[in-house]
Amino acid sequence: MKKYSADFLVRLYKTMLTIRACEESFVEPIMKGAIRTPVHLCTGQEAVAAGVCAALSKGDSVWGNHRSHGHYLARGGNLEELVAEIYGKASGCARGRGGSMHVCDPEKGMRGAAPIVAGTISLALGCALASSIRRDGAVTVSFFGDGACGEGVLYESINFAALKRLPLIFACENNLYSTHLPIRECRPNPVIYRTGLPFGVQSLRVDGNDVLKVYDAARRAVEACRKGRGPVFIEFMTYRMRGHVGLDDNIQGTRMDIRPPREIAVWKAKDPVTRLARILLKRGIVKGPEMRAILDRTERVVREAHAAAVGNPYPAKEELTRYVYRT
Repeated sequence: MKKYSADFLVRLYKTMLTIRACEESFVEPIMKGAIRTPVHLCTGQEAVAAGVCAALSKGDSVWGNHRSHGHYLARGGNLEELVAEIYGKASGCARGRGGSMHVCDPEKGMRGAAPIVAGTISLALGCALASSIRRDGAVTVSFFGDGACGEGVLYESINFAALKRLPLIFACENNLYSTHLPIRECRPNPVIYRTGLPFGVQSLRVDGNDVLKVYDAARRAVEACRKGRGPVFIEFMTYRMRGHVGLDDNIQGTRMDIRPPREIAVWKAKDPVTRLARILLKRGIVKGPEMRAILDRTERVVREAHAAAVGNPYPAKEELTRYVYRT
């Protein structure tokens, strides 16, 4: 195992734990109808967001998708504003206009997210092109799922990024399912990282549930982009432990029987948060009581964010058209 500082490992763990606690905290209010916006949870995929964003610097940019709470939090987005946005409150990060799938914090480098599959890939491309023109040394990351690999805009963007050698990381989070359809039923060749090879793009596949492997791959990709050797395509193999949207499949034994129980069990055993916790405990970086204290603090902060969001007002009716731009 490579040498990482104790502070760095604990920071990674806290980031993943915050994402996990935040995502799971939405389950009850979704079930009770207190949250009405469609919510795509990233439980199980925390290592990709945490590891990639840990490799970025202040001036770098991130673009997300419909499942981007983790990207937002890992990039330093405000937790209270995220929770408030999902409740549709005026104190949310998109002022209650965006909901779960339009989280953003431009000041932190989280430029935006959108529910249209592959919808922000071209925006990330433009962001990387602007950095290239300005020569500001910034790197852009485009997060997208395996379903986006069926959209033409991805291939157009890879081609243009390769042509211009743009500082852009194509970060594919392959969780093996496009909504409820297994990847084997979507693609003749399920090995996605090879998508970049015909364009001459450095391409690799990484264990997306091992946050340290994610970080190492992202760090090397960032370095390559800063040195003018971009773009880079990375396929992160991961798995979402909740349904496509909300709690809609057999993970909870409710409405539909979609994923094989054995498959679920295999991926639960590779839980990214638990894996790093074991490392921290085994190396004596964090003791048992301290680990419990970290969890308690995290859960308390999340509860407080919910309490604040519930007490905050919705956007005023007279401000309905505010933030709407005319051309």
